[in-house]
Amino acid sequence: MKALELDLSGIRSIVSDGELHALQEKSNEYTAQLHAGTGLGNDFLGWINLPEEITDNEFAEIERAAHALQERCDYVVSIGIGGSYLGARAVIEALTPTFAAYRGEHTVPHVIFAGHNIGEDYLSELVDFLSDKRFGIINISKSGTTTEPAIAFRVLKGLLERQVGHDGARERIIAVTDRAKGALRTLADKEGYKTFVIPDNIGGRFSVLTPVGLLPIAVAGFDIRELVRGAKDMKARVDEGVPFDQNPSALYAAARNLLYQKGKKIEILGNFHPKLHYIGEWWKQLYGESEGKDHKGIFNAAVDFSADLHSMGQWIQEGERTIFETIVSIASPDTELRIASDAENLDGLNYLAGKRIDEVNKMAELGTRMAHIDGGVPNIRVVLPQLNAYYIGQLFYFFEKAVGISGYMLEVNPFNQPGVEAYKKNMFALLEKPGFEEESKAIKSRL
Repeated sequence: MKALELDLSGIRSIVSDGELHALQEKSNEYTAQLHAGTGLGNDFLGWINLPEEITDNEFAEIERAAHALQERCDYVVSIGIGGSYLGARAVIEALTPTFAAYRGEHTVPHVIFAGHNIGEDYLSELVDFLSDKRFGIINISKSGTTTEPAIAFRVLKGLLERQVGHDGARERIIAVTDRAKGALRTLADKEGYKTFVIPDNIGGRFSVLTPVGLLPIAVAGFDIRELVRGAKDMKARVDEGVPFDQNPSALYAAARNLLYQKGKKIEILGNFHPKLHYIGEWWKQLYGESEGKDHKGIFNAAVDFSADLHSMGQWIQEGERTIFETIVSIASPDTELRIASDAENLDGLNYLAGKRIDEVNKMAELGTRMAHIDGGVPNIRVVLPQLNAYYIGQLFYFFEKAVGISGYMLEVNPFNQPGVEAYKKNMFALLEKPGFEEESKAIKSRL
C-alpha cells in the first residue's frame, strides 16, 4: 500500500540537514511526552491512540444511525462550529463529486452545514430551502450553549417539528455531545434523541475521527472505516520509537519550527486540487488554534492554486519574505481527460494536444514551486497517492501528530484555546446576556 510522502527538498536553501537533525533529541523528547501524557495539555491527548481504539461495534453503531437518517431524509443538516464541523466538511467536500448538488436525484442525503456563522440571510435561506424537504439534524455541541450552533438548532428544530411533529422530529435528530452534562445532553435525554459522545479527552479540532466527524461523513455515504484505517496506518509511521529521519510528522514539525526561527512567520497551505479547499480550512484551525498563543506562533493561511496564483501569486512571489509554503499534492486524479487538437489553434494550445489535464496541472505545480523557491519562499511538499478516504485519514493524523510535537517545540500548550473566549465575553456583554451586567455596563461605556 502506498503512503503519504513528505518532501523537504524545497527548504534546503535556508534549512540544512544538520540543523534539522539537531532537533532530533528534542523531537524524541516531545513525542515521548505526548505518549506518556507528561506535557502541557495532557488531559486532551485522547486522539493519539484513537485510530487503534475505535471498535467494530462503535463503527456499526455510527453506520446504523447514519442509515436511519438516510432512509428518512434527503438532506441532513450538520450543526456545529470550528472542530465540530470542519473535519467532516473537509472529507465530504473532498470526496463528493463537484456538481452532485446540481443533480436532481441522489442516493444518499446531501449534508448541509449550519451553526458555523450567525448570518441571518444564510439561516433564513436555509429555512426557506428546507421548508418543503425531507430533512434531519445532527447537532454537535459539547455544551449545547455555544451561540452560533445553538441559534441554528433552535431555528431548525422548530422547523422540523412543524413539518413532522414532535415524535417525527425525535427520529430525525441526533445529538453528539457530552457524556453526562450540558444543555444538549439534558435536552437529548429529555426528548429521547439518539446520542453519541464527544470524548472528554479530545478537543474539538482533533475530533474528526470521533462521532463528531464520522457520523456526518457516514451519512454522506463515505467509508468511515477506510478513513480511520488510513489514520491508524499513519499512526504506526509516526509513533513513538520511529526514527526521527523516518517520521514525517516529526520532520514536518522540526522543519516549520526552524523556518519560524529564521523569520518565516507565515505558513501558506496550498493545493492544486479544488476539492482540497476545506482540508485547508480544517488545517488552519488545527495549527492556528494550537500554536497561536503566548504572543507566539506561525500565522496560517490557505490558498487554492492555480486560481489564487492570479490573486495572491504576486504577493507570494515578491512580497515580504516572511512566508513559507506547504503544498498538498495529489499524485493521481480519479478521472482522465485529454486536450484535443484544434485545426485553427487560435488559442495556441495545440502544443498541449493529447496531454492529460493533470499533466498540465502538475507542471503548473512544479513551475510554481520552483518560482517560489527561487523567490525566497521555502517549500514543503506533502504528497497523497490519491484523494480517497484512506489517504485523507493518513493526512489528518500526520498533521495532528505534527502539531503536538510542533507546539511543544514552540513551548506552548497546543491543546487549549483560551483566546477564543475573548470575543464571546464581549458579544455576551453587548447583548446583555444575564450574568454579564457589569461587563455590559463597562463595554457600553466604551462605545
